[in-house]
Amino acid sequence: MPLLSWIILFCLVGGGISVMFASMLLLLSDDRRTRLIPHFVSFATGTLLGAAFLGLLPHALESAQGYESHNIMLTVLVGLLSFFLLEKLVLWRHCHSAHCEAHGVEPPQDVGHHHKASTGSLLVIGDVLHSFVDGVLIAAAFMTNILLGVVTSLAIAAHEIPQQISNFIVLLQGGRGTKKALFLNMFSSVGTVVGGVVGYYSLHNMQNVLPYTLAVAASGFIYIAVSDLIPGLHKRTAPIEIVQQMTLISIGAVLMYLINASLH
Repeated sequence: MPLLSWIILFCLVGGGISVMFASMLLLLSDDRRTRLIPHFVSFATGTLLGAAFLGLLPHALESAQGYESHNIMLTVLVGLLSFFLLEKLVLWRHCHSAHCEAHGVEPPQDVGHHHKASTGSLLVIGDVLHSFVDGVLIAAAFMTNILLGVVTSLAIAAHEIPQQISNFIVLLQGGRGTKKALFLNMFSSVGTVVGGVVGYYSLHNMQNVLPYTLAVAASGFIYIAVSDLIPGLHKRTAPIEIVQQMTLISIGAVLMYLINASLH
């Protein structure tokens, strides 16, 4: 099968899996969904860290071909700091208001409703851009190795599941109906396919850029895991929950290891 077909297929599969699981979980009761989401977060943490440290970074270093390894690691560091700065700017933009909930002031009811609606729109735009970047990263991984592309796609799908659930909830609270919220989430996932195609044609003749693209992807996976996912897991401190978290994180990491081991 042509490489571009692999990229498009797994861009569709990755986006489709996350939207499908998110829509299925939304059919459950709030209590049941609340119990299940942390399990997905734990598994996603393991897959992201496993994909970054066992898949993307080793292949970035192996495919550098004459480039010094510390340049690859410098790219990872710059990527982590860039994601940190980007998140700071997003948080600052959301809180740069006297009526921001983060400042402890509840907005008036009509302002709150308008804020939820506008937030939903911004969410869709941001999700499309995020999906586009995911597609570029999937393309870069597939252009390095088919199975590495599979690993990257699975890791992206795993961490997108809890995110898609959150997106559904925000859209529903913003006044969108269930069908429209589902359509908007499916629409945003199309950005992954667009990113995959653009990545294939833009990176095809730029093989020297691929190691650095993989390094940036790894830094993104690491940042999402340690900044967004793990802090939420720390809120659950019961011994049984810690055991469940470590088990699911380990399963995710071991799955990435086994898939990557088949590359060699």
